[in-house]
Amino acid sequence: QVIKVYSEDDTSRALEVPSDITARDVCQLLILKNHYIDDHSWTLFEQLTHTGLGRAIEDHELVMEVQSNWAMEEENKLYFRKNYAKYEFFKNPLSFFPDHMISFPSETNAAVSHSGILQMFLSSSTYPEIHGYLHAKEQGKKSWKKLYFLLRRSGLYFSTKGTSKEPRHLQFFCEFSNSDMYMSLTGKKIFGAPTNYGFCFKPNKSGATRDLKQLCADDEQSRTCWMTAIRLLKYGMQLYQNYMQPYQGRSGCSPLNVTPMRSISENSLVAMDFSGHRSRIIENPTEALSVAVEEGLAWRRRGCLRLNSHGSPIAMSNMGTSIHRSQSWFHHKISREEAQRLILQHGLVDGVFLVRDSQSNPKTFVLSLSHGLKIKHFQIVPLEDDGKLFYTLDDGHTRFTDLIQLVEFYQLNKGVLPCKLKHYCARIAL
Repeated sequence: QVIKVYSEDDTSRALEVPSDITARDVCQLLILKNHYIDDHSWTLFEQLTHTGLGRAIEDHELVMEVQSNWAMEEENKLYFRKNYAKYEFFKNPLSFFPDHMISFPSETNAAVSHSGILQMFLSSSTYPEIHGYLHAKEQGKKSWKKLYFLLRRSGLYFSTKGTSKEPRHLQFFCEFSNSDMYMSLTGKKIFGAPTNYGFCFKPNKSGATRDLKQLCADDEQSRTCWMTAIRLLKYGMQLYQNYMQPYQGRSGCSPLNVTPMRSISENSLVAMDFSGHRSRIIENPTEALSVAVEEGLAWRRRGCLRLNSHGSPIAMSNMGTSIHRSQSWFHHKISREEAQRLILQHGLVDGVFLVRDSQSNPKTFVLSLSHGLKIKHFQIVPLEDDGKLFYTLDDGHTRFTDLIQLVEFYQLNKGVLPCKLKHYCARIAL
């Protein structure tokens, strides 16, 4: 079988694969072919172009099975990209299940720890109940109705009488074994959704818009809670196994999954310090790392002349204004909306970021950062002092000679930001 996989910059790669290949296998193949670092966040995304829906294909899902649900005339695509939020709920359940949306069976002790919540989700005997208001699109109509929903092991229900949970007032809405859950990427535009936080259920064997069960939350935290709980309900222990054993290969132990060996020449390399009268070997790895960082900063601070692309000298102070353009985290001339879309695709995990040109002020830059399931934007302002150019995020209290230095600082220190910079959004090429 041949599949075509796209990257963020719309380059694509055709892969010849066996019919039983999983999404994780495809990611592993592309990681190896492109020499990327495997940090277990690479994901295969399915995008339904016609309906503006998208979802991260679970690591264990069969890719050919996903494609078999596509209609011939649909121009659907598979994307290879990072998704830092894929298993974040295992690491930080507190952000995913707010107290006001979750309740427990009456026999359970009221004080359940957040790690205990995950154990209940993965257990076959108990299941916490998720509840709250959602907007539902009425079948066959353009209108949306706000209803009180409840998620139970048997499926998703809504109350016909306010917030009543009595069985006689509960009406079945959807179960998940024969349908897939998608995030609505353009719900307001295509379906007239009341907010931007839409998601829906699509039956496996139907591509018709009329068969979609469409819902819309009031905010990102609510949507994340519902979608995470439904993933856990549908796949349960399989998700935990995917998280704990990121790559086992197609037969449990793949020859591709080999730890890279260091060559003899690499093993013979040692860290050296040449700053004194006599050179010395640096034994301590922490010291070696700090020396390397200091050398890198000194290289950029040095006022010596460098050559530009035409071979003529260029002062380092001028070079600092463009040195960031080669960095993976820098996105030249993208809009605020495009920046938000990119971060959302990479997952709303604390510390996902990118740096871009400011559209409102051509001389400044903007740091766009995910924190607390929201995307925040911070202006990076250039300052001139004593004929030298600096960049700052905090009105000049902390100054940097270039954007690379600024990003490196905030990767190590929170400073004025709500969290450290952890994962950058990059437009990879296949």
